Amino acid sequence: MNNHQNNNFIVVTGLSGSGKTVVSRFLEDMGYYCVDNLPAKLIPELVNLWLQRKVEIDRMALVVDIREPNFINDFPMILKKLKVKPKLIFLEASDEALVKRFSESRRPHPLAKKKSILEGVRLERRKLAKIKEMADEVIDTSGLNISQLKELVGKKILGEKRHRLQVNVISFGYKYGIPLDSDLVFDTRFLPNPFYVDTLRAHDGKSKKVREFVLNSEETAEYLKNLFSFLDSQIPGFLKEGKSTLTISIGCTGGKHRSVVIAEALKNYLKRKKLEVKIIHRDIYK
Repeated sequence: MNNHQNNNFIVVTGLSGSGKTVVSRFLEDMGYYCVDNLPAKLIPELVNLWLQRKVEIDRMALVVDIREPNFINDFPMILKKLKVKPKLIFLEASDEALVKRFSESRRPHPLAKKKSILEGVRLERRKLAKIKEMADEVIDTSGLNISQLKELVGKKILGEKRHRLQVNVISFGYKYGIPLDSDLVFDTRFLPNPFYVDTLRAHDGKSKKVREFVLNSEETAEYLKNLFSFLDSQIPGFLKEGKSTLTISIGCTGGKHRSVVIAEALKNYLKRKKLEVKIIHRDIYK
């Protein structure tokens, strides 16, 4: 199996408290269908359904660990018999880091019911030693925060795909409210308004006449220059943070003219930057 196929099926396991939930959520943001704590004996059935295309899943990630009673005995043999080999990711951390995480979260370690946290951590490490040896990637999360863990997982598992950011551009009218899922909001209500031009009022921001009216002004040229410059400085930070989706909302009074023109201009600019862009004109027909 080549690496591309391998990356379509990922199994995440490792020590309790090592960051499996963070990795699962990250992979879900990257478009994987994630299943947490699936009993090992059900893995072949799910994989067969996936291979036969009986479930509409392009990429799948499973999180399995010692919470399942028969995991240690069942998982190695099941993994070897699968019709398709997954990329197996094993997460670990130092004893000190794991004890600190469990102490701070006040969650019980699954193997420390009658033991100290440290004893539970060390017991689990011994029990999972053979499964660790089977892993394609072993990631030590001891000194990593959430953003750093996402960054590392992206590089090790997804390669360049990690750096793909889905940008949603929404035009809207302030009279109908700001989109609730906005990450960034920009106001265009001070730009020249086609609504007050009799020959343009009935047309929307997609029409050539309205577009030319809005764009052929010094205010708009300066606005777009500053908008593009701001986003050029900010988007690398969103990528570094591990953000998979960025929603940029552009507003004018009614959401029909200026915001539509600026949103379309922004879409074209971001596409030239090789970003994935989806545009929604929420209020254009209201």
